Amino acid sequence: MKIKVLGSGAGGGLPQWNCNASNSKDARNGHQFVAPRSQSSIAISTNEKDWVLLNASPDIRQQIFDTKELHPHEDGPVRNSPIQAVILTNGDVDHVTGLLCLREGHAFNIYASNRVMETLNANSIFNVLNEEKVKRHITTLNTPFEVNGPSGPTGLQVTPFPVPGKVALYLEDNAQGENFGTQEGDTIGLEVKETATGQCFYYIPGCAALDEALKARITGTDLIFFDGTLYTNNEMLDQGLLPKTGDRMGHMNMSGEDGSLALLQDLNIKQKVYIHINNSNPVLRDNSDERKIVEQAGWQVSYDGMEITL
Repeated sequence: MKIKVLGSGAGGGLPQWNCNASNSKDARNGHQFVAPRSQSSIAISTNEKDWVLLNASPDIRQQIFDTKELHPHEDGPVRNSPIQAVILTNGDVDHVTGLLCLREGHAFNIYASNRVMETLNANSIFNVLNEEKVKRHITTLNTPFEVNGPSGPTGLQVTPFPVPGKVALYLEDNAQGENFGTQEGDTIGLEVKETATGQCFYYIPGCAALDEALKARITGTDLIFFDGTLYTNNEMLDQGLLPKTGDRMGHMNMSGEDGSLALLQDLNIKQKVYIHINNSNPVLRDNSDERKIVEQAGWQVSYDGMEITL
């Protein structure tokens, strides 16, 4: 099973179009230690011919252009694509709007929780995806499903499961109290398994807390992609970027006693990779102290074009 990181950044990517903070400024100006990043998504294949995407970011057109494996097959028909399916982990703008770029009559399958699918169905702009070709499949939490595409089985089995998180920003309902109307299925993680070999990994790009159920699920796994949005809970406040904490946005931070560095340290996970990294996060700087701390703790910071084979 081959995994390619199409985008490693959080919403807005790096540099963010309207941001002049140090990370965005340096990435825009070609700083040697601050590489640009597009918004988060990964691609998976068991045969290096047919590919499944986890989330469809607003940057998907450029990500496909930059990823040769996702180009149309040269010996295929005039219009073709190796993309067989897209699996969504939530309804955030940076995870679903890329679907609109896949509208040119290509057949593929969309898989999402009922909560996320309701969001797509309620917004008529997604009708640009012809349902006769782009089939929408509602997944059931904690129930594995075989991922299929127009070409048939992809050799992948995926199990969606709920993780602590928050409803998408544009769906927040302030009348619902502190959880803004969040319900189970608004944010999910994915266990992705290659059916032929049993090799599997976890993809959790958004997570508000590590509860006991999630801890038990991921303990001892070979590979995890995990929410790397913020290094500290208050970093966007401290940098004057946004009047919100990580807690308010539904993302746990890396550092501190309640951070992912500490809480995942003793779970015997062989390979740990941060993804969905916000442009404010100091680990995006290759030479930062925070990057050294993360790497010394056994973590990798994902980057666009990163490739992992299981």
